[in-house]
Amino acid sequence: MSIDPDQIRAEIDALLAQLPEPGDPDNPDNGPREVQLAELEEIARRLSEAHDVLLRALESAEKG
Repeated sequence: MSIDPDQIRAEIDALLAQLPEPGDPDNPDNGPREVQLAELEEIARRLSEAHDVLLRALESAEKG
């Protein structure tokens, strides 16, 4: 795995870009919305993938 910070940021940004947009708590017309279980599972999966990318980058940095 590359430990290039720009590449790591790009991978993390790509994963996080797929997360749903939260509602705006300061705007009652676009306030928080109810999140479905499937959506929560998808969020958890994306965050886990981003975590894995960061762990692999850290392991690569420690090795080399």
